[in-house]
Amino acid sequence: MVENEGNFEQEEITSEDTSSDVDTVEKKSSKKNEKRWYIVHTYSGYENKVKGNLEKRIEYMNMSDKIFRVEVPQKTVTQIKGGKKQEKDEKIFPGYVLVEMIMDEDSWYVVRHTAGVTKFVGSAKRPIPAKDSEIKKIINRAGSQTQKIELDVKVGDKVRIVSGPFAEFIGEITEVYPDKSKLRASVSIFGRETPVELEYKQIQKI
Repeated sequence: MVENEGNFEQEEITSEDTSSDVDTVEKKSSKKNEKRWYIVHTYSGYENKVKGNLEKRIEYMNMSDKIFRVEVPQKTVTQIKGGKKQEKDEKIFPGYVLVEMIMDEDSWYVVRHTAGVTKFVGSAKRPIPAKDSEIKKIINRAGSQTQKIELDVKVGDKVRIVSGPFAEFIGEITEVYPDKSKLRASVSIFGRETPVELEYKQIQKI
């Protein structure tokens, strides 16, 4: 279907491994035509473009019987700026795209020559399939990921506490923990400065 560039299939079988057992396993694997997940490296920021380009090539080149799914694992991040909430998609693994496919010379060619793709993960001659258990963890992580809240605050900012036992108090931020979506603020209670730990969702920037 496509020109014989890369001699992928020949290289897959005639690898440098000298073990007859390895050769036998590789030959059996190639005969089974099993669909497996492969990880493709892309130019930074081109993950979604690669996904779109590859899906178009799959349709145009009639490869849907060999290339089945293209995934860009991502999670939803909620940003709060100027009191307004904004949601954006954030890549879990920037620079990588997951492709479920039957690996042969034709399917390799279609993926490898998609605009934005730099290489398969593996050796130059032999892309290495990912473990199914690892792929399931990645996809589940993307599907079940809770929203992460990002707030444009810094140490020294004044905030109003809007919920919890210190609601309606005014505090000054002393520490910020972006990875946990939490911060520590100093609040004046009965004339004494008291440190309290708060979640982003509990405060409003003044």
